[in-house]
Amino acid sequence: MSRVAEDWYDSASVRTRPRRMLDEDREAGLLVFPEHLVPHLRHEGVTGLGTDARRALLAQHFYQYMYFTTHLETRVVNRGTSLIAHGQVDLTLDARTRLDAFKIYCDEGYHALFSLDVVQQVEKSLGIPALPFDFEPRLARLERTAATFLPDHGSLAQLLQVVAFETVVTRFLAQIPRDPTVFRVVREAVDDHVKDEIHHHAYFVKFFKEIWASLSPALRVQVACAMPHFVNDCLRPDLGPVHSALLSVGLSPELTPAILEDCYREEVLTATVRESGRHTLRLCESVGAFDLPQAREQLDLLGL
Repeated sequence: MSRVAEDWYDSASVRTRPRRMLDEDREAGLLVFPEHLVPHLRHEGVTGLGTDARRALLAQHFYQYMYFTTHLETRVVNRGTSLIAHGQVDLTLDARTRLDAFKIYCDEGYHALFSLDVVQQVEKSLGIPALPFDFEPRLARLERTAATFLPDHGSLAQLLQVVAFETVVTRFLAQIPRDPTVFRVVREAVDDHVKDEIHHHAYFVKFFKEIWASLSPALRVQVACAMPHFVNDCLRPDLGPVHSALLSVGLSPELTPAILEDCYREEVLTATVRESGRHTLRLCESVGAFDLPQAREQLDLLGL
């Protein structure tokens, strides 16, 4: 069965890394988040804004990213990881696999903790309060997919959601630690996250294969149809926070929807989901999930 790093007690961030602290002298001249990862900053309706407004938009995007992490880790990933740790799955789990799930549980709780910690430090340093963040639309999207494809298998759906979130590879995590224009405290915190997630990715790749091998033929069809939607649920951005951020810097309610439409076009979002979700989709393909015509139909429906 799956394994987390053998040296977890000596290598995991929660065990070995220091608290990441913002030092204003170290951050002088740097940005809180990579500007090129914020599409609406390049829109002509935004480029003419003053420095303070653009700085606020960048800060809000950073806050949203970190708040998303705190909610995802505690409300989705650890919900499923807890099922594995307690043996509440339709698989025969050895003691080591369950113990490793608790290690991941600790990791994810720590990722949520330091994400919120860094947000609060940045808020104080920049003097830009974070706007409220609503994770409910994301949860509702996941619940709709579960109800549509796995209506009688709620716990299995929660495990598959974790597989989706833990096996996709997004450009944010890969790029931020290497970006010399970004706050050092942000780079360090994200790098801590990345190093842990490498092990989580490997664990859940193997765990998914174990799940798949245990499924009946009928349930394999349901899971194969659900997985493209869980990948889409995982990676497609919620634009509500972006809308709120644009309004908060004084852009009009008439202009804001146009900016969102221009910067987050459907074909661009689909391409991003397809690129970032390719590892998870290949994982499904490797077990034969997409040999099923029903699953291919769902892939085509989503443009994946």
